[in-house]
Amino acid sequence: MNLKNIAILAIALVSIVACSQSPSRTDAKSKNEISTDKNAQLEEVFSDSTYQLTGVAVTKNNRVFVNYPYWLDTHSYSVVEVKDGNPIPYPDAEWNSFKKGEDGQNKFVTVQSVVTDDKGFLWVVDAAGIGLGKVYQHSSKVVKINLANNKIERIYRFPENVVNEDVYINDIRVDNDNGYAYLSNSNTGGIVVLNINTGESKFVLANSPSVKSDPDYHFSPLGTELKKGDGALLKVNSDGIALTPDNQYLYYKPLTDNRLYRIKTDVLRNFKTSEDTVNKSVEDLGKFITTDGMIFDKQGNLYLGDLEKSSIVKITPDLKMHTIVKDDKKLIWPDSYSISDDGYLYISSSQIQLMPWFHNGKEQFKKPFRVFRIKI
Repeated sequence: MNLKNIAILAIALVSIVACSQSPSRTDAKSKNEISTDKNAQLEEVFSDSTYQLTGVAVTKNNRVFVNYPYWLDTHSYSVVEVKDGNPIPYPDAEWNSFKKGEDGQNKFVTVQSVVTDDKGFLWVVDAAGIGLGKVYQHSSKVVKINLANNKIERIYRFPENVVNEDVYINDIRVDNDNGYAYLSNSNTGGIVVLNINTGESKFVLANSPSVKSDPDYHFSPLGTELKKGDGALLKVNSDGIALTPDNQYLYYKPLTDNRLYRIKTDVLRNFKTSEDTVNKSVEDLGKFITTDGMIFDKQGNLYLGDLEKSSIVKITPDLKMHTIVKDDKKLIWPDSYSISDDGYLYISSSQIQLMPWFHNGKEQFKKPFRVFRIKI
């Protein structure tokens, strides 16, 4: 064999070896390869030594709102505005005065999340499932509040075929350009699509595997698999959702596994789209991390909280992961997120894995509950 043929053969062998060693796109992501950026500085924004919080929202002029779900008996107000470090019931004391046995139609019952939009409104998701139980007296709702005058603009309610007593509406994302909002159902799994102009709503993806937590995933935020009081493993379905900056895709995932999905919003906005078509439109993006909430910035980066590693992770548009901050003592179940106009990511820490539900009825909280922010 002459030198020319030997060179050609060598090049061919190198190409074959390289191809055999290059993982497919899905295989590469399934290995959870994460690069670590310089650890960002966590700055405390608010703390509460008594009541467990879950959600945080920041406005264009840096007003900060926090919500408290009615999960435990130790509960007072549901939505507050943080002023000079103090929680002030919002929009007023009356809306925050609910007690068991009362009518919950025009009071907050179990507020799960708060979100601000680009039009000057605060959106409050009231799942109305006290203690994560069934919906209380058909009082689940979404409340839209005008931040300019602190008055309720509209209350969205849902028919039984959209939000029944077993649907726990959890997180919300609002697309004012197209006139729709999207909510996750973290109990049975699924997405609620809400026309914010007409109030019409539709429940989709109820039977899609993408909204169901993988039963084979071992969710272990405390190092061992998290179990409820009855010994059953904790399995939480579709929870975190996020809209891309152009509102063209809705990203979502179950809480207690590491898969991430997306679907085009134009499929969801057309209420005449068949269930089969909607289900077939789901894209499986692969395996990443477990997270509760998630949010996109204007550049198309997706931020999530790794519940099992007490860290905040950024997924860039090329689907590569970067850990931007890790703190075992502060990021105890990073829960919800909001991004301010001056470039801060606000993070609530809800300590859910330390609730009495998972520790024979005894609280293991490391109080206070906190809200942090980092520069992004």
